Amino acid sequence: MSFHIFLKRLLRRKRVWDSCRGLNTGTWLPDSPRTDMDNMEGEGPSTVICTVVAVDSTSFCYRVCSVCDKTLPDKGPPVCRFCDIKGFNPGSSGFKRLYRILLSVASENKVFVVICFDRAARVLFGCSADEFFEFSKLNPFSAVAAGKVLEGEMFQMTLSKPKNGNARNIRVVSVFPLRSDFSPAINTLKKLYNVGMGSS
Repeated sequence: MSFHIFLKRLLRRKRVWDSCRGLNTGTWLPDSPRTDMDNMEGEGPSTVICTVVAVDSTSFCYRVCSVCDKTLPDKGPPVCRFCDIKGFNPGSSGFKRLYRILLSVASENKVFVVICFDRAARVLFGCSADEFFEFSKLNPFSAVAAGKVLEGEMFQMTLSKPKNGNARNIRVVSVFPLRSDFSPAINTLKKLYNVGMGSS
């Protein structure tokens, strides 16, 4: 299958997901995230075997201060007011990107949405959010392709309810691939886009 055909299929699949997941209403796939949290037993983390059904590729990262890790606005100057006020190298604290990815996963008896932050997401992607951001700028549709690569993969996930009362999604505390030859998404994408490989 040619690369162009592969991309067309990815885009067609993405349009289908975009039309049915309803992220703005909190009903991305069949179950509501709030309902799934309420069904979790107890207050502590729980470990389940899950299969990735879909990955939201519209927004996979966010910006934080490189000094204190406080969240920064997605738009506008990446200046941390907290560090500026405290005098930590004012105006030059800089920023970095961290992963924040919504996954639709299927357990033995239900499909639900979880949110995967930086530490767990690095297991799936195999690189930092900054590295993947730069890769996606140079290689069109790579975020969509990464989602496609991860679909169908099985993981052992440790899940917990969010500590923030305003949050709605179950949080992935840790993730462990169940396939012995699992390869992070970035490795597959580099082969797909022929990045860092000699010409054949």
